[in-house]
Amino acid sequence: MSEQAIDTLPQSPLARKHSLTIIYAAFIAGLCSIIYELLIATTVSYFLGDSVKYFSLTIGMYMAAMGMGSFVSKYIERDLLRKFIIAELWLGVLGGMSIPVLYFAFTLGNAFVPCYIFFTLSIGFLIGLEIPFLTRLMEEYKQLQFNIANILSVDYLGALIATVSFPFILLPFFGVYQSSLLFGLVNMSIGVVMLWMFSDVLQQGVAKLKMMTTMLSGILVLMMVCSASLLSFWDSRLYDDRIVFSEQTRYQRIVLTKHRDDIRLFLNGNLQFSSLDEYRYHESLVHVPLSLHAKPVRRVLLLGAGDGLAVRELLKYPFIEEIVLVDLDKEIIKLAKENPYVSDLNQHSLSSSKVKVVISDAFSYLNQNEKLFDFIISDLPDPNNQELARLYSKQFYRLLRHHLSEDGLFVTQATSPYFAPKAFWSIQKTIAAAGFDYTYPYHALIPSFGDWGFVLAGSQTLDLAHPVLQVDTTYLQQHHVPSLFVFSKDMAAHDEAVNTLDRPVLLEYYLQGWNSYAR
Repeated sequence: MSEQAIDTLPQSPLARKHSLTIIYAAFIAGLCSIIYELLIATTVSYFLGDSVKYFSLTIGMYMAAMGMGSFVSKYIERDLLRKFIIAELWLGVLGGMSIPVLYFAFTLGNAFVPCYIFFTLSIGFLIGLEIPFLTRLMEEYKQLQFNIANILSVDYLGALIATVSFPFILLPFFGVYQSSLLFGLVNMSIGVVMLWMFSDVLQQGVAKLKMMTTMLSGILVLMMVCSASLLSFWDSRLYDDRIVFSEQTRYQRIVLTKHRDDIRLFLNGNLQFSSLDEYRYHESLVHVPLSLHAKPVRRVLLLGAGDGLAVRELLKYPFIEEIVLVDLDKEIIKLAKENPYVSDLNQHSLSSSKVKVVISDAFSYLNQNEKLFDFIISDLPDPNNQELARLYSKQFYRLLRHHLSEDGLFVTQATSPYFAPKAFWSIQKTIAAAGFDYTYPYHALIPSFGDWGFVLAGSQTLDLAHPVLQVDTTYLQQHHVPSLFVFSKDMAAHDEAVNTLDRPVLLEYYLQGWNSYAR
């Protein structure tokens, strides 16, 4: 029996077996194709920020490469089944290895973007071959309209399952690194099943294909088994200090490092604090506003800051009755409570009876909350991607303002006025555009970060010249506070655009500023 005439009896058991095998291949192909696209775009967004840009580029290159693969497929006429199996085996290897290679390419600097382009285009090209190949293989069993309907329906079903499983199962339980290896093996199962089911059709060359399958799948299995060790090695290349904690959550990669007395927290590779100078940051964030507040603060809303360090400073004020901490990632809260390095640093602040922890997106929480707060602190990560930039938008600040009491104060960290001045002054202007009557930008020197900015806002004027520090501090002095509101000439206010949900200019300002110092 020739490969071109697999079986012309659609009612025979052999024909049904072949037909079901091809349908299985279409289902797995649809499943894996979406997963690869999501994995690559997510990984690039983790490392380079600007998720909208890189998801758009990934989809564009992916679709273009798929179109090229579909176009080229019409010129492949002989040994279709054999070539399809070989293509699936290599697709499994490339898809499975894409994220591990991208991880290590990131430590090499200039190699990351070329690797990103190579994997996106090559994987897209091979995926473009799949549907034309499967349709032509299936035509021996069904009429054309049924053939296309069967192939596309199961392919789309696989894509649906992929999009649902990616955020709810793969990222939280496997992370992007292991997910790519796992689905590389799943993809290779197409070649394995086709080789097994169609061995009577292939006749010659089956032994070589089996050897190739064993070798390539063995590479992915070995990578999967050693993934923990490989990730530890990658972490050691990326971080200078000894890693004492590492975890991939649904939202981010958490890494904690230690060098002598210096504990550092990184989220997706971005430094969040160093224990050597974090007190400078958190004292500036918390005590500067409260030293200027005319009335005692009873209720405080803290957005972000799941590490508990800002809570530690707030608990120094006996008149504060309730602190509501809203953080998206429950694993950060768990780290702050249970990890001895972090819990000792935050003085077990999250265990206080005054603290209520809410696991939620800040935007969602504000939409549902009905209570007013005397003091709101936004200690969110820098706006280095689209998801975070929306939490620095006019719409977000306007929503936030409605949750402040009449004489309440709001403060946010606002990146560096020196390294990213356009971003800093855009945040200040955005807060003013959201309806706050008065805004007070200030800054402080944090050695781990450089000159760092904050924006204080409210509905009443503040006497900046006469602050009253009510608690003990390590960094701040009462007479020093007014100087924080003074900016040197090279950090003077810029007339930048307001950041909105519709036009997130802040992301561009932020990346432009920091990238100019990352060369």
